[in-house]
Amino acid sequence: MNMKMNVILCLQFLCFFLLSTWFIKASAINLETYESDRIIDLPGQPSSPSVSHFSGYITVNENHGRELFYWFFEAQSEPSKKPLLLWLNGGPGCSSVGYGAVVEIGPLIVNKNGEGLHFNTYSWNQEANLLFVESPVGVGFSYTNTSSDLTILEDNFVAKDAYNFLVNWLQRFPQFKSRDFFISGESYGGHYIPQLAELIFDRNKDGSKYPFINLKGFIVRNPKTDDYYDYKGLLEYAWSHAVISDQQYDKAKQLCDFKQFEWSNECNKAMNEVFQDYLEIDIYNIYAPACLLNSTSSIADDGDSNGPESLTKERNDYRLKRMRIFGGYDPCYSNYAEEYFNRKDVQSSFHADTKRDTNVAWKVCK
Repeated sequence: MNMKMNVILCLQFLCFFLLSTWFIKASAINLETYESDRIIDLPGQPSSPSVSHFSGYITVNENHGRELFYWFFEAQSEPSKKPLLLWLNGGPGCSSVGYGAVVEIGPLIVNKNGEGLHFNTYSWNQEANLLFVESPVGVGFSYTNTSSDLTILEDNFVAKDAYNFLVNWLQRFPQFKSRDFFISGESYGGHYIPQLAELIFDRNKDGSKYPFINLKGFIVRNPKTDDYYDYKGLLEYAWSHAVISDQQYDKAKQLCDFKQFEWSNECNKAMNEVFQDYLEIDIYNIYAPACLLNSTSSIADDGDSNGPESLTKERNDYRLKRMRIFGGYDPCYSNYAEEYFNRKDVQSSFHADTKRDTNVAWKVCK
């Protein structure tokens, strides 16, 4: 009996030892994986207060070689007790790194002319761990090895990629798997965010197939929701704030039925005149000067052409490119962000894949 008990005890000890060794190795692998993404020497970062942040790529489709780029900030205090918040900018096609992170709610704000960074005392990472992702693929540093992916960036495709990103990111940062999770953003995020939230909600119902994500809610500001209300409101705001004349307003109001997805040629022409007047000012602060710097992401330079003829293409292209609504005020901040993130020393520290498309500049909006 004593020998049998000794054998059992030895087997139990051996199992315990093997499990402990496996757990230690697995923890070390996880730690090594995300620690390799830690940012150590980001150029121009202020020395104090300290900011713990990470950046890198998460695979969302291995067969197609789709990789989404992220930037993550731990909460300024007690990160182990704070929720996780994912921020998505809109556009569609605008970078959450270039807007949300360094212009709006992140702890590091880009300085004028992209010369460095300064600390944002109003950053949301006082209350949450902040995760920014450049989505969809093709935005910012995110890329695909399958060019046809760039032709199918409709909302369901983007939501599935964002979901895969989140699942795989949580594998890299497992300490956040059970954390309260929120999604927030703006502009075309009015489409991206509710659709991602719905996908998470639906897949949480099937625990045998999908990992559980502890979604608690979502927040969307100045969201793009419905063309009828968005463009009816845009026209009425322009008129009520003397951006356009009474004659322009009456003409567009008469010719345009914003409930129709396809606008008539007459409506397109009338609204082109409205947009052209908007190009002359800063739409986010009509009483302040517009940015006079050259920009690839300002409203005036949005798309391949800024002339009215560029707005007479098919309806879908027109809807996506005629007016991007992003947040933040300083009219030149997009210029500063582009100057900063196109610096090779920044890209190197940022773990960006600088070996790809070296002749293609990073842009706030693609």
